[in-house]
Amino acid sequence: MSLSTTSHLQFPPQGMTWKWYAAYFSDPDWMAATWFSLRIAIATSVTATMVGTLTALAIVRGDVPFKTALHALSLGPMIVPHIVLGVALYLVFSPLQLTGTLSGFLIGHTVLAVPFVVITVTAALQRLDPALELAALNCGANRGQTFFHVTLPNIAPGVASGAVFSFLASFDEATVAFFISDVGGKSIGRKMFEDIDFNLTPVIAAASTVVVVASLFLIGFVQLLSKAGTTQINAGVEDQ
Repeated sequence: MSLSTTSHLQFPPQGMTWKWYAAYFSDPDWMAATWFSLRIAIATSVTATMVGTLTALAIVRGDVPFKTALHALSLGPMIVPHIVLGVALYLVFSPLQLTGTLSGFLIGHTVLAVPFVVITVTAALQRLDPALELAALNCGANRGQTFFHVTLPNIAPGVASGAVFSFLASFDEATVAFFISDVGGKSIGRKMFEDIDFNLTPVIAAASTVVVVASLFLIGFVQLLSKAGTTQINAGVEDQ
């Protein structure tokens, strides 16, 4: 439908044109929403990856009390409906004037993205033989050196996969964004909602196609990382 020559959404599409993509990329409102979402997604990916990786380390390798409760809490945002989180975040952010700000979106989307990192990094840590880390410690390395020189290189595919999933969870998130955005800071999901109500044209289909293509590209990248991680683990087992 994004290639249709008609000025309204119609299936099957009539004719073929690229003008709706041109309209999308030349519209300042669409570009502002896209770049705003892109900045948020990149910042969320970095923050969620760090928080999620540390949480996974505490769950799998750490000796912390209430480990099961910590694991359940870290996965909670995947279970709680996003509309509930959106309302809760709005009630918290509004008095603090965080609605529509990069900081507000970063906090809200990090909460939503951390579970994806915890799942992928936890799986990678469970596949990693703890004897490798113990050997490094016995050879004189401290905890930090062991993590950066032994643990992190072996779980890097899991960490990268979590980073990609957290990016996607932030970039195309619409429900929470609808509650914590405003006129000054508007994500692409909020922009889509508004145009569906007030300006329904094939430009929305063009924007949706761009998001889907970017998501598929990143998912393909995750698949390559997963294969690379499996090959690396198998090679390490054979070496042992």
